[in-house]
Amino acid sequence: MIELAVKGTRIYTPDGPRAGAVLVENGKIADIVNFDEVPGGLKVNDVGDLAVIPSLVDAHVHVGEPGRTAWEGYLTATRAAAAGGVGTIVDMPLSCSPATTTRRALKAKLDSAKGKLTVDAAFWGGLVPGNLDELRPMAADGVVGFKAFLAPGGLDEFPGAARADLEAAMPALASLGLPLIVHAELEPGSQAGPDPRKYSSYLASRPDSMEVRAVRLMIELCRKTGCRTHIAHVSSAEALPDIEKAKAEGLPLTAETCPHYLTFAADGIPDGAVQFKCAPPIRSEENRELLWRALGRGVIDFVASGHSPCAPELKKFDAGDFTAARDGIAGLQFTLPAAWSGAKRRGFQLEDVVRWTAERPAGFAGLKTKGRLEKGRDADLVILDDAALFDVEPSGVLHRHKVTAYAGLRLQGAVAAHYQRGAMIYEAGEFPAGRRGRALLKGSETWTGARS
Repeated sequence: MIELAVKGTRIYTPDGPRAGAVLVENGKIADIVNFDEVPGGLKVNDVGDLAVIPSLVDAHVHVGEPGRTAWEGYLTATRAAAAGGVGTIVDMPLSCSPATTTRRALKAKLDSAKGKLTVDAAFWGGLVPGNLDELRPMAADGVVGFKAFLAPGGLDEFPGAARADLEAAMPALASLGLPLIVHAELEPGSQAGPDPRKYSSYLASRPDSMEVRAVRLMIELCRKTGCRTHIAHVSSAEALPDIEKAKAEGLPLTAETCPHYLTFAADGIPDGAVQFKCAPPIRSEENRELLWRALGRGVIDFVASGHSPCAPELKKFDAGDFTAARDGIAGLQFTLPAAWSGAKRRGFQLEDVVRWTAERPAGFAGLKTKGRLEKGRDADLVILDDAALFDVEPSGVLHRHKVTAYAGLRLQGAVAAHYQRGAMIYEAGEFPAGRRGRALLKGSETWTGARS
């Protein structure tokens, strides 16, 4: 029996926006119909001219639970996600302790998430030196793929993988049909500039060449092994020609970028503003515009927040020292408005943003019931006031900490309401449905091994 109709003049289906109503039955989209086809006697939520879009799938989120909940936990992360229109997060394996590099650690992570999810969560496993025998067991237990660093990631529990580690692991992942997502920077870097309070000093220490060399290595190994290979958080436009050629060759290579690389530019970062420190770094304004063009052409496949908070004291705010501060930008709550604000200014449409933040990342992670408004998918719906402007104030930040590079920005696109499987999980600053999220594990009805 149909339980609910969400009615509006702009429902963003895979065929484009249309007027009509989304009919919900047992948490699924039963159909999308014209106004005159809505059955009588239903509960109807008429949203008028607000946009109805699929909930976002954020394929790159660092939640520090278990072990580092002081950095970020499932309670705060998934509430921030819900408020920002993100209906599914895919949690990275390294900010927690123990890092998710063994079957036992994966169980600890799943146990730690129970009862704390406002939105759904899927999970990456970790590929590190010495854990080759753990990959298949973690895959059997439900991770949707694996993450590796090519350089030290700043945590001893998650060392960088050498070429030999990748060559041993990638054929196994290819046989499983699972992607390897790679933090693509290769040492050595360069010497930092003389003034640690200047962003330019930090930027000098991580030149484009680190990223380009790493991307070329991964393309080589992708070609050799046939493993689905994904370049995380592309920051350097100098890596784009290699990515484009690899795609043209037909290699199973994909790439993402983050809203902070599409929003900020190095020249605009004030001295001592360590909330902007991330790895790889934010680069020039010209570089930013080249990333936008690559996203528009499909060279970059999708956008993910790269949400990577830490305890504020690790950012060294008192000193404003970019050299000593831990890297990572907290942005899970602001992916949708940041992406839409930048896209609109450059002539893109809301359906482009939906493709970059919902449809493509859902397909990449194999989440077959997510990312699109169509019959049979989960009724994960965001009601978006895409004309609304708002200022990012610390008081409105729902992450574990109020520190974010987006503070002080005026963004466009406010989430008015958010449904998960047909139930309201967020509306006008409130969470009326309580905690409704679930863990999404490979092998469940939500997951498919095929790329969509």
